[in-house]
Parts: sequence; structure tokens; C-alpha cells
Amino acid sequence: MADETNIEAEGVVAEVAAAPEGGEREGGRGRGRGRGGDNRGGGDRGGRGRGRDDRGRGRGGDDEGGEELIEKLVHINRVSKTVKGGKRFGFAALVVVGDGKGRVGFGHGKAREVPEAITKATASAKKKMVRVPLKEGRTLHHDGKGRFGAGKVNLRSAPAGTGIIAGGPMRAVFESLGVADVVTKSVGTSNPYNMIRATFDALVNQTSPKSVAQRRGKKVADLLGRGGASAAEAEAAADAIVE
Repeated sequence: MADETNIEAEGVVAEVAAAPEGGEREGGRGRGRGRGGDNRGGGDRGGRGRGRDDRGRGRGGDDEGGEELIEKLVHINRVSKTVKGGKRFGFAALVVVGDGKGRVGFGHGKAREVPEAITKATASAKKKMVRVPLKEGRTLHHDGKGRFGAGKVNLRSAPAGTGIIAGGPMRAVFESLGVADVVTKSVGTSNPYNMIRATFDALVNQTSPKSVAQRRGKKVADLLGRGGASAAEAEAAADAIVE
């Protein structure tokens, strides 16, 4: 029951069985003495308490460092391994991180406890952030499709006021990205890992009129005027584009 109490105190939102972890009875007594030492004024064996404090200070330092990131926990998976003395539990966390201004990334981490798994996933997501061009800072420039494994997603730009029409993991991606209006559909799977990977497959293929014009050696107004718009309208639309 001691393991259950420790995990609940750290904010775990999963049910953990009461079976003790096999082969770690002696280590469990060591952790108990370490906590007692911390209460008396700081012992050498209170490792877990110090670990939580270090992680908390690390996240606070990121917020104070200038760049404020949006972190969203998408999924936590609990796995158990049966060993000689009982069951050994582990956790896997899936996290999406974005700055709300066109940059977003995702990562996953595994650990014996939830807070440590979330910390690992967040660090991995920050390393893999990608930039996505946004139209008027609120929606996508054009429709897109993404696929990963059995998962398929369709993304469509939307007019102002539509909101984020997406569910579950995809909503976390767009909220972290800073998209305010988008319509999406996921087909083929409800696995959060595959849904997010398919969403990123569609997002990395997004382009803006400015990047297309640079690649083709043309002006943005030339591209926008091909739909029958006048030169003045094309120029005004080109000036209004904010990538």
C-alpha cells in the first residue's frame, strides 16, 4: 500500500494494483528510511523527494527563460511486467508542446513513475518542434492530408469563428500550434500515437504563398491574381498575407 500512497501523492491519474514490485523489498525499506530522514532535517537516502524538487524547478526555469510553451498531456499508458516477486509497473506519456505562434512538437517518454515520464516526453517534444505557416495567424493556408500506419487525417482551413473542429489528440496539437479555426477528420484508427504522427505528416507539408513564390521565382501577387482577381486586388491580398 506504500507504493499506492506515493503514486497518488505525485498526481497519478491511473489505477495501480496493490501488489509490491518484485525483487525490490529491500529497496522499498530504503526509500521509507529516506523519507523519514527528509522529515527530520534531510537524510542522505531521500532521493525521490529531491528528484521531484529538481523536476519542478526545471519546469519553472523554462517558463522564466523568456519562451513560454504550451504543454499538453495527451495520453498516459500503464504497462506491467510480471516478475518473480509480483508485478513491476511502468508508465509511458505522450506530450504535445507548442508556442501558440506556429511551432509545435510531440514526444513520448517512459519511466517507472508518471512525473518522470512526462518530463522525458516534454524534453523530447521540445527537441522536435517544427514550424507550420499559418494564414492570418489563425488557420491553415490550404487543405491537407496525412497518413501514418492505418491512421489517416484530413485537415481543412476554415473561416474565422469556426473554432477547432477536432477531437482528442488532434485538438491538443492545434491548440498548442495556435490554430483557432480548422476542420479535421480522422479515419482508420483511434490510437493517439498514430493520430498525432498522421497530423504532423499533414502539417509538415503545409506551404504558404510566400514560400511558393520564392521557390518559383515569382511575386505573391502573381500567384494570387491567377484566379481572375484584378491586379489591385491581388496586390492587396498579397500585402495582407501574414505568414
